[in-house]
Amino acid sequence: MDQKFPIIETSTPDAVERVVSRREAIRQGTGATSAILAGITAASVPIGAAAFARRAYAQAAAPTIVEVLNFALTLEYLEDEFYRTGLGGTVAAALSAPELTAIQQVSKHETAHVQFLTATIPALGGTPAPKPTFDFTAGGAFPDVFSNRVTFLALAQTFEDTGVRAYKGQAGNVASNDGVLTAALQIHSVEARHASQIRRLRGQKGWITGSEIGDLPPQSQPTYAGEENTIQGGTDAASLGAIAAVTEAFDEPLTMEQVLAIAGPFIVG
Repeated sequence: MDQKFPIIETSTPDAVERVVSRREAIRQGTGATSAILAGITAASVPIGAAAFARRAYAQAAAPTIVEVLNFALTLEYLEDEFYRTGLGGTVAAALSAPELTAIQQVSKHETAHVQFLTATIPALGGTPAPKPTFDFTAGGAFPDVFSNRVTFLALAQTFEDTGVRAYKGQAGNVASNDGVLTAALQIHSVEARHASQIRRLRGQKGWITGSEIGDLPPQSQPTYAGEENTIQGGTDAASLGAIAAVTEAFDEPLTMEQVLAIAGPFIVG
C-alpha cells in the first residue's frame, strides 16, 4: 500500500457499539442536573438548518446542550450522506486505491457519529433533528461533485475543515456535562484527522495556513475566514516565529451562525 496516504484507523461494529454505549455515561455526566434536563426536554423539538439559522445567536442565552448536539448532528448528516453518495457514484471509480480506502473509512466514521448522536440526544431528554434534504451541487455551483474526483475531494476538504472548527466553536456550550464534552472532543479529534487526510489526498499540507484556500473554489473562503489570527490567550504568538507557522499551530473556532452560512447552500429542506 502507498505509504504516502496513511489510512485512518479501522472502525468495527464493536467500536461503533462502544461509542453508542457511552450515552448512559453522558446522560449522567456532571452538570446534567434535573433542572437542566427539564429545560432540555422543553426545547427538544427537532431543529432543522433553517430554524438554526433563524435562531443562531439571536438570543442572549447560549444554546442548550441538546441544541448543540442537534447542530452537530445536522453537520454529521451532511458528511455521512456526502460520502455515502460519493462511494455509490461514478466518482468512486475515479479515485485511486489509497484514496478510495481512505474515503471508505471516513464514511464509516461519519456514520458512527450519526449513530452516536441520534442515540445520545434522547438520553438527554431531547429529540434528534430530522435529516435534512441535501443538494451537494449547491444549486448547480458544483454540478460534477459526484463524477469529478477533483470537485469531490475539494468539497470533502471544505466540509472536514468546517467540521473541525464547528466542534471547537461549541466546546464551551457543552462544558457543563463532562460526558458530552469528552465525546465531543473525541469526535473533534477524529474530524481533525479526516481533514488532514483529505488535504493530503489532494496534495496539500495537512494543516491550514492563515486563511488561504489554495486551489479550492472561491465558495470555500468562509470556511477559512479568521484562521490568520495569531493572538492566543491574549498573547500575540506571531512574536514567537514566522506568522505562517503560527497560524498553522492553532485552529480557530467557528460560531454556529458561521457554520450554517457555510452549510446552508447544501441544505435545501
